[in-house]
Amino acid sequence: MAHTLSTMLELGTPAVDFSLPNTNPQYGGDIVSLSDVAGARALLIVFMCNHCPYVVHIRDQLVRFIKEFQEQGLVAVAISSNDVGSHADDGPEKMSEAARQYGFTFPYLYDETQQVAKAYQAACTPDFYLFDRNGDLAYRGQFDSARPRNSEPVTGSDLRRAVTAVLAEAPVPGDQIPSMGCNIKWKSGNEPDYFAAAS
Repeated sequence: MAHTLSTMLELGTPAVDFSLPNTNPQYGGDIVSLSDVAGARALLIVFMCNHCPYVVHIRDQLVRFIKEFQEQGLVAVAISSNDVGSHADDGPEKMSEAARQYGFTFPYLYDETQQVAKAYQAACTPDFYLFDRNGDLAYRGQFDSARPRNSEPVTGSDLRRAVTAVLAEAPVPGDQIPSMGCNIKWKSGNEPDYFAAAS
């Protein structure tokens, strides 16, 4: 199974503005922008998609994880940037179906132009970015060490440690290990410069 690693955007990088259509009917708002979620004690942006086996492997636990921490002040946003021309299962209608089926309690946004993925230097699915209340990047890396082909339990331990620290307004302890997953499915000719280095 081919995989791509997170680019590990520089810590302290401010959250980049976005305004994208929301496919999750359970979450209010046809368009969700950074301004709608800015100022949260902790903001989690996850680049993901429907079909990727790395996302599927952690999806149930990720949904539970987000629900748990939303009660403590976490705000989460999921974004899919895949080219639906080559991966129709990642299109808006299928995104909406997945949001309902798996009980997403967060917006699931469609980045058709792939410009938001580029702005965050996202490379893989899943790719996690955690920002503090000032909107600065405090963590980027893996959910945990579980992968589709290993025996590690899906616990969210790495992201849990990070979210707990950010909610407490404390530095994130420990090493930050790159996330691993399928590469974002770039439209032909739209591949960013950083893509080759991340693969």
